[in-house]
Amino acid sequence: MRNLIYAINLTIDGCFDHDKVLADDETLEYFTDLMRDIDLQIFGRKTYELMVPYWPDVARDQSATKTDRDFAHAFDSVKKVVFSRSLGSVDDGNTRIVRTSLRDEIVKLKQVPGKNIVVGGVDIPSQLIELGLVDEYRFVVSPIIAGEGRRLLEGASLGEKLRLKLVESRNFKSGSVALHYLKH
Repeated sequence: MRNLIYAINLTIDGCFDHDKVLADDETLEYFTDLMRDIDLQIFGRKTYELMVPYWPDVARDQSATKTDRDFAHAFDSVKKVVFSRSLGSVDDGNTRIVRTSLRDEIVKLKQVPGKNIVVGGVDIPSQLIELGLVDEYRFVVSPIIAGEGRRLLEGASLGEKLRLKLVESRNFKSGSVALHYLKH
């Protein structure tokens, strides 16, 4: 069975706002390596619209940095599933919209042979954590205190405390720290 990995950048105080977090070369290289180990990305509409068309455009931009292009190519090559009731259509043949049960679809996708699955954003991952479907957590914590912004599990309710096991940590020159946890 494939693992569902939640991967995201955040600030020290837990803010997930993309305008407040560092996305330097080391961070992009870390996520590029992760993208090479998956074959499916899961998004809600808001996160999908932040990522697409931005990264596919970067993949075609010869003036972009090598690090940006490497991530963009890795991102663009992976299949995507967008959970949305409001997104009308997508132009990419590598992406499909799902309007059915999040739980049922993720359980089905985890059973399909292949590489791991990654989910990003805040709303969909919060729901998946609440449902107990996330197997791994990959956080890159930036040395920033934002003081405001969206946070994981806002409005969600866990039945019990979730215990995680740290399996890897890595310090970046920027002061960011990559943390890799498994569900305990």
